[in-house]
Amino acid sequence: MVIDNDAPDWLSEANLRRFHELLQGPGLSAVFQPILDFKARRYLGYEGLIRGPAGTPLHSPLALFGLASHAGLTMEFERLCRRVVLSGFAALNVPEKLFINVSPSCLRDPTFMNGETATLLGSLGLKTSRIVIELTENQHISDFSALRDTLKAYRSQGYQIAIDDLGEGFSNLRMWSELRPEFVKIDRHFISGIEKDALKFQLVRAMHDIAETCNSRIIAEGIETDAEFATVRDLGIELGQGYRICRPEADPGCSLGDGIRALIEESSVIIFPHERSQATVIRKLLRQITPLAPSMENDKVYAHFEQNPELQVLPVVKDGMPLGMVNRHSLIDRFARPFQREIFGKKPCTHFMDATPLIVDHKTSVQEVGRLLSGSAKHHIFDGFIITEQGRYIGVGNSQDLMALITDMQIHAARYANPLTQLPGNVPINEHMERLLARGASFVACYCDIDHFKPFNDAYGYRKGDDVILMMGKLLSGLVDLQSDFVGHIGGDDFMLLLQSEDWEARCERMLVKFDEQMEALLPAEDLERGGLVSEDRRGQPAFHPFPALSIGCVRVDAHLFSSHHEISVAVSYAKKQAKKTAGSSLFVERRQLTK
Repeated sequence: MVIDNDAPDWLSEANLRRFHELLQGPGLSAVFQPILDFKARRYLGYEGLIRGPAGTPLHSPLALFGLASHAGLTMEFERLCRRVVLSGFAALNVPEKLFINVSPSCLRDPTFMNGETATLLGSLGLKTSRIVIELTENQHISDFSALRDTLKAYRSQGYQIAIDDLGEGFSNLRMWSELRPEFVKIDRHFISGIEKDALKFQLVRAMHDIAETCNSRIIAEGIETDAEFATVRDLGIELGQGYRICRPEADPGCSLGDGIRALIEESSVIIFPHERSQATVIRKLLRQITPLAPSMENDKVYAHFEQNPELQVLPVVKDGMPLGMVNRHSLIDRFARPFQREIFGKKPCTHFMDATPLIVDHKTSVQEVGRLLSGSAKHHIFDGFIITEQGRYIGVGNSQDLMALITDMQIHAARYANPLTQLPGNVPINEHMERLLARGASFVACYCDIDHFKPFNDAYGYRKGDDVILMMGKLLSGLVDLQSDFVGHIGGDDFMLLLQSEDWEARCERMLVKFDEQMEALLPAEDLERGGLVSEDRRGQPAFHPFPALSIGCVRVDAHLFSSHHEISVAVSYAKKQAKKTAGSSLFVERRQLTK
């Protein structure tokens, strides 16, 4: 047999000979990896895995199944693997379930379908109701109807069904829909780093939600770290598997280790990753309007407006490049004057067009276009703007649509994510408080507010004010443990911290010191010498104000004292007011014994 030079390392004539020898005699062994039930705090079952002779290239299951496929002996090899795994599992003498891997093509193995495997189970003292057939997606499935019929036959014998590696490809999403398995395993790719990847987190949460609607139980595979474990646990996923729980072993035991039990029972709540909002580009508001040629007469433009009353402007374009904009009301107003239509009706439309329209690229953010409009000529607000792609005309945008979209984005941002700091807004803040309360976690709620911020804004302008807000967001985020402490932005200069760190008070003290240091760096030298800043009061008179300072009000939260985020918000707002009574940056901790 000729082996290609680009073949994997394990594919050689020597390994093929060893593989054929394995099929004829002993050499294969089984290992078992537990599947943890988070809620029951015990193992639900074990996945049976095959291993070749230790210390040889055939020890790896990847090499074994690759050689079986290359030799055209996949069905025979899987049949042998089932015998080895079933015999090994029976020897463990545990009451839990066994998950056995089966490729879809091998489901029609006569020795499996005709009950021979069930007979083997009986001889080993195992019931089919304890066996879960785990379908591996390594082959294309074209006939789902036939596969459903096959699985129906297995279910009639008492077997349950699982699908492996959910999310790896479209076909196993379809398998979920078509086969309605009892168990669904999420591909390890989505679990790896889930505690810091917002997209993976949202995808896994969506899979979990779907599973609940179709009565499947999700198994999160590949849990390897404490953070991944805690994220899966806090998401409410029932089952997990991975090296952090237990590595595959010949005899993994049936009791949880102390470390795993401690992770399950831990009262603290991990911080879910926050998805930062993406900038919305102006192409979202694109209106495709057929432009005017620069040679078109004003009479024809007038007639076009009359025939299309919804049109307020018409762009003028030559060879794909925008030249200007003709406004409906401006043209009608001109034609209403004596003799204007007679004089200019046959003139080209360029005579009355605005030759300096606002032109923006389709990838420009809506916020930036809003800023451009607010600083441009007044008539641009009524005319709107031309949208281009690589300098060429593609359509127009309406200022009214722009303002409506920006307003909607601001409302959404205020609730979910602040557009300036990108920190979680009010809805995520409240949701996280409820998660902490539901778990019975002890934490400290801290309301952070900047004193004398409005006079600073009035004196130096809103851009300098934004610099202070950004500085504040980065400062708070940099002085907490982002895996256990939550930083939210209520709005304006108000922030909320939900701290589980034991050294929370020392962290708050550092926030006060760092804020004063960084605030000083933002102030001009003359104001530093003066010891304050000067701005106008409500009567327009000069008034002296202290520099901005940071006030933090803190309340210790025990679950038995508070029943909702509303009650916490009231208590921490009072603490913040107490902190603001002290001049300069200050920390107030509510130390009274709160009673319900």
